[in-house]
Amino acid sequence: MIEFQHVSKQYSADATALRDVSFTVNKGELVFLAGPSGAGKSTLLKMIAAMERPSSGRVIVNGQDIGKLKAAGVPFLRRNLGLIFQEQRLLADRSILANVMMPLMVTGQPRAQAEQRARAALDKVGLGERANAAPLALSGGEQQRVSIARAIVNRPQIILADEPTANLDRASADRVLDALRAFHSVGVTCLISTHDDHVLAGAARVIHLKQGQLQNNSDAPQAEVAA
Repeated sequence: MIEFQHVSKQYSADATALRDVSFTVNKGELVFLAGPSGAGKSTLLKMIAAMERPSSGRVIVNGQDIGKLKAAGVPFLRRNLGLIFQEQRLLADRSILANVMMPLMVTGQPRAQAEQRARAALDKVGLGERANAAPLALSGGEQQRVSIARAIVNRPQIILADEPTANLDRASADRVLDALRAFHSVGVTCLISTHDDHVLAGAARVIHLKQGQLQNNSDAPQAEVAA
């Protein structure tokens, strides 16, 4: 589903975000991307979503070479991606139901169908009874779960979550992780970045980044991950 082949990203002569990164994420895998702030995790996730392009190397997502993808093809790529970021970017003047419906409305789904799917997505993250609430009436953890519902309402093949538990208390963080694991359990490929060791406890596969480079990844197949 995701393949990086000797990928580097350089913003300027003295600002390199990624250096010669190679790894593969197979369909249906749950993979954690670990490393301190500034390690290059966000840049890596943005490349998968074609928000950034590699300076060298190849990024292949679901068979598409991101470096060669034309602007017109980006929206079609992202329809198969569920994007979750630290800042929820929920619209405060709309209910959480309306926020979750938005990706479907943008793609021209009938309103009744969009509402049905949005309510189902909110049910999956345990917020079905709060559908008519305003975002500011929710806790930080609840807002993050709304972001997850919005990310999965399009039934994506891949979920990319950038530090989804940052700034949350432990109970809220665990509920967010439980929601992500639930989607993985039904076959969705998930790549989750974090610098929280608690989040990594029990993880089957972790890719470690430091200063833009891959570190030893003994828990991942050596054929798939190389520095």
